[in-house]
Amino acid sequence: MVRPPERECTGRMEPGEDLVVVGCIGQQGTKALVRACRDQLTPWFSGSYIQEIADSREPDVQAYRELFTALGATEAEAAGEGGILKAIWDLSSAYRVGVTFQLRRIPVRQQTIEVCERCGCNPYRLWCGNCLVLVAENGGRIVEACQERGILAAVIGSVKEGIAKEIHHGEEVGYLERPREDELCRLLGRAALNDF
Repeated sequence: MVRPPERECTGRMEPGEDLVVVGCIGQQGTKALVRACRDQLTPWFSGSYIQEIADSREPDVQAYRELFTALGATEAEAAGEGGILKAIWDLSSAYRVGVTFQLRRIPVRQQTIEVCERCGCNPYRLWCGNCLVLVAENGGRIVEACQERGILAAVIGSVKEGIAKEIHHGEEVGYLERPREDELCRLLGRAALNDF
């Protein structure tokens, strides 16, 4: 098996900095599931709701990278295949630092949760497409700038000493596992990613 090249560290990721998620997770994967599983979803959702999901558009978060840097972002990782959890894993592993974050703070649309529930998949491991994980000294400034532009964003946690990757889900604390296969691939096969 060929190992993928290690991620190049071009910025900074230090304990005490905020972890910020910009954009909603699982959007591209949700659209792909709606296209591929329409018959499975029609008993649960109206045709107009399914079409609304298929046609939904989000502001391009990649277009604001320079703004995020100007507002104090020291590093960024695009969330794509493998979802938001893979992006967090890749970023913290590249810098060999730990993270702690609240799962419930990650921006996700209700339609993504509903579609994933009906298709039997995890929205946090689903193809994102238009989503970034940022590291910043003051993530609140980035969140405010995103809100002004109609982009969902949230400070979800912080960078910490060590290498542990803590996930907080309500009162429960767990640890992020190594990335798994993207949920879209698991459900629909590797060819499902060809549209992206």
